[in-house]
Amino acid sequence: QVHLVESGGGLVQAGGSLRLSCAASGLIFTIDTLGWYRQAPGKQRELAATITRTGSTNYADSVKGRFTISRDNSKNTVYLQMNSLKPEDTAVYYCNAVTGGLHMAYWGKGALVTVSS
Repeated sequence: QVHLVESGGGLVQAGGSLRLSCAASGLIFTIDTLGWYRQAPGKQRELAATITRTGSTNYADSVKGRFTISRDNSKNTVYLQMNSLKPEDTAVYYCNAVTGGLHMAYWGKGALVTVSS
């Protein structure tokens, strides 16, 4: 089992910045990819960004150039730095971990980010 706990959500004005953190515990040695997904009201959950154990990153087109994902393997933590936030970035942001081998997926409970116009 892998346990994920997000922190850092909140309310911010358009154009502002927030940093989300996600701390992993449990069978952390099994984790390959960490990522952030988001779900806006009335919409399906979608990818925001992912990062592999070796540091390869992937971003949704909607956040490229504004969001940066990073991970500190020594702290078992993944971050999402969000800059130039827009009202359409308002969503619950979920931390995700995928293990190597069986590719099992784990989710955090989510952190609400609200961007006011």
